[in-house]
Amino acid sequence: MKNYFQSTMLLLMLAGFVGCQPTADSDSEAPLTDANAPLHLMQPEYNVPYVVPEKAEIVEVLDRVHGYLEATTPTALVDKDSGEEVTDYDAIDGETVFKAGDFRLTSYEWGVTYAGMLNAAAVTGNDKFANYTYDRLAFLADIRPYFLNLDEESGSRYAMHSVLHPGALDDSGALCAAMIKAKLAGQSADLDPMIDNFMNYISHEEFRLEDGTLARNRPMRNSLWLDDLFMSVPAMAWMGKYSGETAYWDDAVKQVLQFADRMFNEEKQLFMHGWILDMEEHPQFHWARANGWAVMTLVELLEVLPADYAGRAEVLALLQKHIRGLANYQSPEASGTS
Repeated sequence: MKNYFQSTMLLLMLAGFVGCQPTADSDSEAPLTDANAPLHLMQPEYNVPYVVPEKAEIVEVLDRVHGYLEATTPTALVDKDSGEEVTDYDAIDGETVFKAGDFRLTSYEWGVTYAGMLNAAAVTGNDKFANYTYDRLAFLADIRPYFLNLDEESGSRYAMHSVLHPGALDDSGALCAAMIKAKLAGQSADLDPMIDNFMNYISHEEFRLEDGTLARNRPMRNSLWLDDLFMSVPAMAWMGKYSGETAYWDDAVKQVLQFADRMFNEEKQLFMHGWILDMEEHPQFHWARANGWAVMTLVELLEVLPADYAGRAEVLALLQKHIRGLANYQSPEASGTS
């Protein structure tokens, strides 16, 4: 083992040396070479810089992202026809829509964004990131009762329809997980009615195969899509922590392991994107984005499961294999893409 480690380090050093390009600040300065500079100061010529970013650089990017999203995702309702803002929620009707922004406040992508803002607040200590999430989730909680009244008046889909009547895991999981995280972080708004509604859909209304694996009947019958792992399991995991009911954890572990039994390629150590029960052969397409959903799912579940919880060791082993598989397909340009 020691000889293997030493050989590996030597190869890495040689590879780094070959990839280094001499640089000089001016014509009067001698180029950096192994003869006049430490090897670690000679930077490889990657298309994308392969360096550890400074904390200030990360904060600057976070601040820029926050500023953009704060300005382009308003918390307001308008009349669809006139464009006039609806400030009296008693006046909400089937023509009331969200004020247009660059992104939708109730999409699964924004569920991920809400959770990301909470993480940014926890890491930086800056409450503005968490307030971005709190403000928008509180807005959804405030308007929810008024849109509920439309159920008796209108059969059409309205602005909050996917929140009140989720029809897919995409409608439910990411938003629900973000809401639970917000409550655990101290959000004061009453998000529980939306959380309970989402969890009821995930646990009891979404289609499942006979063994309980969450599945879809679109675009093909009895199909598994790797995206759905993230659109369900993190919500289950955090609901287990939030409610204290371990049945959510049991279901979350089951989903991960039963998806993996069908969709994880042990040789490549990657997940396939889709799996169809009624097919004899199962073509494997290892879509990078779907594998990203999967690795995020495993991390989220492991974050809340107690160390000795049944199935945790298997989930951890799967995560370790998956990370190894993803690393094998990292871009040769060191950009971190696959």
